[in-house]
Amino acid sequence: MPGEALALLEISSLARGVVTADAAAKRAPVELLLCEATSPGKYLVLFAGGVAEVEESLLAGANAAADALLDRLFLPQAHVQLLPAIRAGANGLPRVAAEGAAWAAGMLELATVSAALRAADAACKAAEVQLQMLRLARGIGGKGFFILRGELHSVEAAVAAAREAAGAGMLAGAEIVAAPHADLRGRAL
Repeated sequence: MPGEALALLEISSLARGVVTADAAAKRAPVELLLCEATSPGKYLVLFAGGVAEVEESLLAGANAAADALLDRLFLPQAHVQLLPAIRAGANGLPRVAAEGAAWAAGMLELATVSAALRAADAACKAAEVQLQMLRLARGIGGKGFFILRGELHSVEAAVAAAREAAGAGMLAGAEIVAAPHADLRGRAL
């Protein structure tokens, strides 16, 4: 199910990152979701809004970043689960509570935030799964990590789609736990 557009700019300079965020925010009415330094010495600018507005802001931000631009991502119809997961992670809110006794979990670790967003979007669009957690950059060396849950066949299909969407060399790890132990579901899943 499509939602708002999402865009990400990854910049090699912290100072240029702030200038980039300012240029993107001033260009069109978008919501800045993440503007911060991450390891190793990079700056991320993540924003959302209408497709045309996000595309305009992405172009303005990329122009402001100039040769400091390392990577960019544009998801014109991001899956509706992405924004709530991003907002929850940015605000330190708890993950979605696990429901029911029988479900599987898929965990994916990506080398970059762009790859994580691209893979999470593809996973959620490929199968009926719930994006339980999405962690971007903070405390994990600039990587992205997310957890999906649902029926085993759905999680398998979602993980396969995420692997394909990640991009060459971007997948750092992908695992599926068919029936997580009850203690694990309450702590890590």
